Amino acid sequence: MKVAIIFGSKSDKDVMRGAADALKEFNIEYSTHILSAHRVPEKLLETLKNLESDGYECIIAGAGLAAHLPGVIASHTTLPVIGVPINASLNGLDSLFSIVQMPKSIPVATVGINNSYNAGMLAVQILSIKYPDLKKKLIEYRKNMKEKFINDNEKGVEL
Repeated sequence: MKVAIIFGSKSDKDVMRGAADALKEFNIEYSTHILSAHRVPEKLLETLKNLESDGYECIIAGAGLAAHLPGVIASHTTLPVIGVPINASLNGLDSLFSIVQMPKSIPVATVGINNSYNAGMLAVQILSIKYPDLKKKLIEYRKNMKEKFINDNEKGVEL
């Protein structure tokens, strides 16, 4: 099980850390790549070919502003691509719309603005279809999350 985390700039590192955190919780191998659809398109395409041949099964791609990176990746691979809109301007709405409004037949699954943790969790869910042990861990994770919520909120909240 391998997931690639790709983002366009070092400045996106803090936002994209959540994806790595989620993958670590489930012991999923991942690699990180700083690549730009506009500045180094040849390097991006070369990396995508290598990811596929190296057995990667999902790609998480974060981008801000025009946010073309996830869509360009999706247009060059059949691997599932999860887009993370990054708030770089316009409260991240420009990024969100760029990622979520893909043309027919080139889908990019999209999570909330700056919510790379959910991108990691979505990658876990996608992989759990193929890996029964991972699915068991995911079910246990959700069960524990539910129990924690109930325990934390059983007594109510003082206002």
